[in-house]
Order: sequence, then structure tokens, then C-alpha cells
Amino acid sequence: MEKSGMIFDGPEGGPAVALAHGAGAAMDSPFLNTIAAGLAGGGIRVARFEFPYMRRRRETGERRPPDREPALRQAWLDAIATLGGAERLVIGGKSMGGRMASLVADEASVRGLVCLGYPFHPPGQPEKLRTAHLRDLRTPTLIVQGTRDPLGTREEVERYDLSPAIRVVWLEDGDHSFKPRVASGHKEKEHLAAAVEAVREFVESLG
Repeated sequence: MEKSGMIFDGPEGGPAVALAHGAGAAMDSPFLNTIAAGLAGGGIRVARFEFPYMRRRRETGERRPPDREPALRQAWLDAIATLGGAERLVIGGKSMGGRMASLVADEASVRGLVCLGYPFHPPGQPEKLRTAHLRDLRTPTLIVQGTRDPLGTREEVERYDLSPAIRVVWLEDGDHSFKPRVASGHKEKEHLAAAVEAVREFVESLG
């Protein structure tokens, strides 16, 4: 880990993607390690950072709930500034990390947005949608989502009014971390590889 508190993967000259973690797991979770390594292997420079509450957990071992939304949004803006600004930067992350990125993407004028398992609503509460800002989002956006994600299934998401700037890539039978059931015939490793490839193609398409 470098002095900035970030983890970097991939070539320094490559297209830059910044990723934030979900609510419960840190920036070096197995999920984000796999995604970052895959993107780095494809020539993309990946930067990962942690929100304040997760940094405190790393330092003290004390488990606290996520910071309030204003602090999470500011952490994203600070990370963008640390990485040299938004002009050539794609931002996003796992679940909450991607959601918070989506809340600052237009404001920060980033190059693109990537959400890996977007939490369209809390578990078991499909009426509490987190989609209002997604209707008018201007930033080119890729959402990679499992078809049976309990925070937004394919049947649910296809009913939402989403901006034309948003493209959704579906992983068949994947859950919130893209893991399919054994009986589905799909494998978690294959879904993670498909997610990496979708992100790589999206980043390259931005020029």
C-alpha cells in the first residue's frame, strides 16, 4: 500500500480506473483483488481506496457502519483530486462504492462510471429505490449485475427508468457478487472474468 493509502495495479501509462469497496468488505477483498488484477492484466491502471470508516477499521480493528452519504461523496471527490483530476479517470466500484461514485460522476465530470453490482434498493425492500439520480445521469456508465442480485434483479431493473447513458451487462444467475448457483451451469470464476472483460471493453470504448 502506498503513502496515499491507495493500492495501485497495472501500468502507469494505462487508462485509469478508480475503484471503491462495498459497505462490508475492504478495498483488498477477494472480489476487488480479482477485478483489479484482471484489469491490470489488460493494460489498465487501477487505483483502489477506502472510505474513512473502513480506514479506521483497518487501523483500530473496530467495526463501524459506513459513514453518512456526504462523507462518502467527499471521499470520492478527494480520491479523484489525489489521482490528478477527472479528465481521464473512470470511477466506480463494488456495490456502495459504485453507488457513491454515481452520485459524484456528473459533478466531477469524470470520463466514465463503472458499477459492479449496483444496489438499486436495500435487501428485501424493493420499494426503497436508489435510482432517482440515474434517470438523468450524463456520464457514460456501465453496470455489471447478476440476474438474481437481491439488490436489483433483472426483472426489477428492466422496469426502471434509467438514463440512456447507462448500459447494463447481465451475468446469468449471478448474485450480488456475481456468484451463480451450482445447478445453473455457470461458474463464479467465469462471471468475474466476464465482468473484467466488460469493464475493459467499456474503458477502451471511451477513447
